[in-house]
This record gives sequence, structure tokens and C-alpha cells, in this order.
Amino acid sequence: MYQSVIAVKPLEGYKLLLTFENKEKRIFDVSPYLNTGKFSELKELPVFNTVRINFDSIEWSNQLDLDPELLYNESKKVRGTAHHQSFSRATGKTCRR
Repeated sequence: MYQSVIAVKPLEGYKLLLTFENKEKRIFDVSPYLNTGKFSELKELPVFNTVRINFDSIEWSNQLDLDPELLYNESKKVRGTAHHQSFSRATGKTCRR
């Protein structure tokens, strides 16, 4: 069974801070996809920064989305206890985690 994405925050270097339903925080690097088809639109930071939660995964304003299983399997676990800001699908607001 895959883990749903419950929060997302765009980071520098075309990376995303993802929080999954198991409360695990992981970093997903979007840069390997940026030279492929419609993903090239994400090179524009204003477009990249439109990332948001959609159902159990993420999507951008240009209708691109990624499978939550891919996001989980291809991301790297965040180490440490630093607090991060993220977008909560529950409240629709940026919050401290």
C-alpha cells in the first residue's frame, strides 16, 4: 500500500519537501524531469512554486501531477528534527510542522 502526500513545500533547486500520511518527511528532486515534455514548464519558478496537494498526491497549476508511490519511492528521507513550513491540505494554509 502506498502513502498519501498530506503536505508539500517547494524548495530551492527544484526540490519538494513532502510529508506523507505516516508523518514521514521526504525530499523529492524534480530536476531530472525538467527536460521531459510538459515538465519543462516547471523550470519557470513561478510555475514550480504553484505545487499543491490534490487528493493523495501533488499537482501544479499547469495540470502536471506525479504518482504518490513514485514520490515516496524516489524521494529521500529527511534526517533530523528541524521544523519546516509546509502547506497543509487539511487547513489550506502554510503551517509549522
